[in-house]
Amino acid sequence: MRSVLVLAVGVVAVAVLAARSADQFVTRQSSATIAAAPADAPQSDAASPGSVVLLADRLGHFHADGRVDGRHVDFLVDTGASVVALTARSAAQLGIHPLPRDFTAQARTANGVVRTAFVQLGMVEVGGILVRDVGAVIFPADALSDNLLGMSFLSRLRRFESARGKLVLEQ
Repeated sequence: MRSVLVLAVGVVAVAVLAARSADQFVTRQSSATIAAAPADAPQSDAASPGSVVLLADRLGHFHADGRVDGRHVDFLVDTGASVVALTARSAAQLGIHPLPRDFTAQARTANGVVRTAFVQLGMVEVGGILVRDVGAVIFPADALSDNLLGMSFLSRLRRFESARGKLVLEQ
């Protein structure tokens, strides 16, 4: 189990580095809209019950306004991240305060090895999609720039599909 967690955190670290590199070159546009497609889109592109449509920003990233255990959290959707990853700041705002001894997993980043803490989130919600008991890791302060909505959430959906600047999440 520990080696799987270390591997998962490594994958998250690579995704974080890619996001940080993109942030250095281009100022990110405001978060994409969640819910229905734009008014000028064909009606068939609108979100149906149990689904959410996210629109890509100008860099092709998908941002989601989410909720973790009932509290607002902004996410960058990252299919390359094995688990949901939270910044230390977001974790603290959620009332999650891992002790130094809880940081037992390691993630390799451009800045070296970073220790992370594994947690179990009661629920993660994006739009009307709710997933319970979601595994996540907490990164220490300044080690992660964005919260990542990873596969510990996405793999529990019926489907997710990206095409033409839209990401459809379906429960």
